[in-house]
Amino acid sequence: MEQNHKSAKDALRLDDRLVEIVESEYPRFSAEEMARRRKAMAAAMAEAGADHLVAYGAGFRGGPVTWLTQWLVTVEAQLVHTPGQRDAIAVQYFNHVPLARLLAPESDIRWGGRSTIETTIQELERRGAKPGKIGLVGSLPFAAYRALAAKFGEPIDMNRAYARLRLVKSAEELDWYRIGSRLSDLSIEALIRDMRPGLTERDLGAIVEGAYLPWGGVNVIHFFAVNSMRNPVYGVPRQHPSTRRIQKGDVMSTEITANFWDYGGQVLRTFSVGEDLNPLFRDLHAAADAAFDAILKVLKPGAHAEEIVRAAQVIEDAGFTTYDDLTHGGGGGYGPPIVGSPSRQNEPIPDFRLIAGMLVVVQPNVVTKDASAGVQMGECVLITEAGAESLHTLPRGPYRVG
Repeated sequence: MEQNHKSAKDALRLDDRLVEIVESEYPRFSAEEMARRRKAMAAAMAEAGADHLVAYGAGFRGGPVTWLTQWLVTVEAQLVHTPGQRDAIAVQYFNHVPLARLLAPESDIRWGGRSTIETTIQELERRGAKPGKIGLVGSLPFAAYRALAAKFGEPIDMNRAYARLRLVKSAEELDWYRIGSRLSDLSIEALIRDMRPGLTERDLGAIVEGAYLPWGGVNVIHFFAVNSMRNPVYGVPRQHPSTRRIQKGDVMSTEITANFWDYGGQVLRTFSVGEDLNPLFRDLHAAADAAFDAILKVLKPGAHAEEIVRAAQVIEDAGFTTYDDLTHGGGGGYGPPIVGSPSRQNEPIPDFRLIAGMLVVVQPNVVTKDASAGVQMGECVLITEAGAESLHTLPRGPYRVG
């Protein structure tokens, strides 16, 4: 056991407190942390006029169910949460119930039955729920939504309230985000070590996942774009891997998130294969570096989203643009501030100011104006009173491999 502890600490390069979390049979948040969350949700429900909350999670993305109960949702789970009462969770499938009972022992766990929403409605009836007093968080399927509304009237949409509760991270949550960020970094380190000509993007995915699986990491995304530096055709990473084989003279950009349970960072980096970046890609990466530095300078509590956009003007000044959101909130969903660079705004700049304790992914994905060539460079940072603090440990690159 001692040897395992040393190997985990050496591989992850985390302090003893975080290594202990990683090595727990099933890591848990403290009773104080869970009480904090439930108190915050109770206040939000009272403000919205909701006596009961139905929370939905599915597809191994727990969201509000996990946040309130620590059950990391598998196929589907519906939570009935009533302040002052024991939570009830309807879980699919039947064979997932035993683990749910182990991970969420403070909740009443039951099989969802033939219809999960019918089981949820029965629980609400048992609790004496009244029409117009049901809050809802999560993407409840349409048929389930109709059944809930038919019985209790239109539910109160509490998704925005939940998003606000997740905006500022607690000290315990930040521990888990630091672990997730480090697991994501392991993927980049593995690519630096193992990427070479002859591999496909599918092979790269195996390298990425193999780096963090031993430490409890779970894939969220690993997107790749492999191009010839001399004849690039694709400026942003692809969401599904291709079978094109890597060759000398290629450039590869990637965007990676690995979760530790429901908590992860995000890291974006660019690689050249067998030779240094050519002049075009050097200029693209230099613009991304300059934008990253400029944005970090404005990431302080109270800074407005518009200041981030202005800081990114260095991209346009270099003759380039972007093909993705420049920043977005991290942890607990894809949140604010979602902005693009000055030449690429998909929606109006939000009236949003940064708050200490929130996470922001800074990702100046710089591309040529025809989007045929591009680079990835960025990572998740924590907003502190002193400015932005990265949760990642890697040099920015670009990296030369092969």
